[in-house]
Amino acid sequence: MEDLDTLVLRTAVSWQAASLPVVLVTVARTWGSSPRPPGSLMAINGRGETVGSVSGGCIEDDLIHRIREGGVQAACATATPAVLRYGISADEAHRFGLPCGGTVELVLEPVSRHSRLDELLLACLQRCSTERVLDLRSGQVELHAGRRDGVPRMDEQQLVTYLGPQARLIVIGAGDLSRYLCEMALSVGFEVIVCDPREEQRASWSLPGVTVSHEMPDDLVQRLRPDARTAVVALTHDPKLDDLALIDALQSDAFYVGAIGSRRNSLHRRERLRTHFDVPEAALQSLHGPAGLYIGSKTPAEIALSILAEVVAVKNGVQLPAPAHVAVGKSQHEVSEAPETPGLDGAALSGCAV
Repeated sequence: MEDLDTLVLRTAVSWQAASLPVVLVTVARTWGSSPRPPGSLMAINGRGETVGSVSGGCIEDDLIHRIREGGVQAACATATPAVLRYGISADEAHRFGLPCGGTVELVLEPVSRHSRLDELLLACLQRCSTERVLDLRSGQVELHAGRRDGVPRMDEQQLVTYLGPQARLIVIGAGDLSRYLCEMALSVGFEVIVCDPREEQRASWSLPGVTVSHEMPDDLVQRLRPDARTAVVALTHDPKLDDLALIDALQSDAFYVGAIGSRRNSLHRRERLRTHFDVPEAALQSLHGPAGLYIGSKTPAEIALSILAEVVAVKNGVQLPAPAHVAVGKSQHEVSEAPETPGLDGAALSGCAV
């Protein structure tokens, strides 16, 4: 499953190739609360068909109405980009479904050969991060190598946005937990690859939209060379497989590397990677193990939800408190649930072995 940005670009390119007039709409700036962040994309063709979104739906309805009533020219007065603002007043905010005080500024760009959307789409598919500079006076576009997580900016002359590769999840191990994790990851826009060299595990494992590899985990990780938009999660419980993946993933640019297992096994894993495989201490510090957030999960589906929530939080740059993670959260929960023992005070109890 493609992420939304890639889907918008691909659809806009296909509409353009079919000689349909197309407007690319970009959220340029927001004030107050806004349903969609700066950089969000939407495309509308001359028939009023859309892909992507820039709000909860009401702004889209207004843009579609403009185009259906007067064509692309009604949305963009000229053949050059136009800036449109919604939600300036309380009445408009209510009309367009914006939160109280919310304002969103959009750039409406008539798509032409100058838009270079086909080149931008190709760069995304090749996992290249790109800075796109749109001249608001002429509609000309420049493309440069850039950060995927750059913050969009706009002045009177240009709009600068950043697009890049789809978030990717590499899962080591084909099993029930993997299936739930992959289904959830697909639903939030990840490209998903499952690696398991064990034929008996792969035989009955398939999921539409997921690439399944029979390579050894270290071979796969080395071939794919995880970038800053890639997460790697080891789920086999087999050190011969999980460790192979972790050794290389921890020394890659992957934004998240994690592995399931008990707290005791996770400690043993870290020591094994440190002493037997010379994985640097700095790399081990980035290992999420046990993987996931502490939500009291019991079933494979709940564990998968826990893991994906942590992956998404890290991807989005959210700093979570220590008790949110499995190891700390579970330890604190066990202490809080422990029955009181006559004759022992809290200090004595806290010193007991767990």
